[in-house]
Amino acid sequence: MAFCGHCGTQIENTVKFCPGCGQATAAAAAQQAQTQQTQTQAQPPPQAYAQAQQQYPHQAYAQPIVPGAPQQADIRDAQDNKTMSVLAYLIFFIPLIAGAHKTSAFVKYHTNQGTALFLLSLAYSVLSGILRSLIKTPVTVLGIVTTVYTTPGWLSTLLFLLSIPICILCVMGIINAVNGRMRPLPYIGHFTFIK
Repeated sequence: MAFCGHCGTQIENTVKFCPGCGQATAAAAAQQAQTQQTQTQAQPPPQAYAQAQQQYPHQAYAQPIVPGAPQQADIRDAQDNKTMSVLAYLIFFIPLIAGAHKTSAFVKYHTNQGTALFLLSLAYSVLSGILRSLIKTPVTVLGIVTTVYTTPGWLSTLLFLLSIPICILCVMGIINAVNGRMRPLPYIGHFTFIK
């Protein structure tokens, strides 16, 4: 048994408030101190965090990338504009004509990625056309050489192999758009064409 420090009433050790005067008892003060200590341990003081950042800058805390985070699209924006973002990879100018890139940051990002992919495929097409026009072999029919020329098989195979990465980049962009991610495409995704 204990006594109230304010009025002297005899009270139990676990009682938080004195039944005589209503003042907080030592048990209540101890519980409050324990709660504050637990909160202090759970949240490191700002000075400790700042010191840790200075001592270990390479291990500084980084915000995880999740949909809705500042590095990513707003979840609602991504859900509402998925179709237009996918179209940006298939026919890049559709979002531009529709003006969706002006109203949605998600569409604008994927339209930029789609434009970079389009320019890469355009460069591939020009290179392919130049090589096909410069490197030709005559067609032979029944052992007779004709005046008709065609692209040699090795060049066709080489150009086909060069087109595979473009297709892979297109699929990656579509998957990112469908999953609501704003992840840049490898090598070409860091260029910005639409501001």
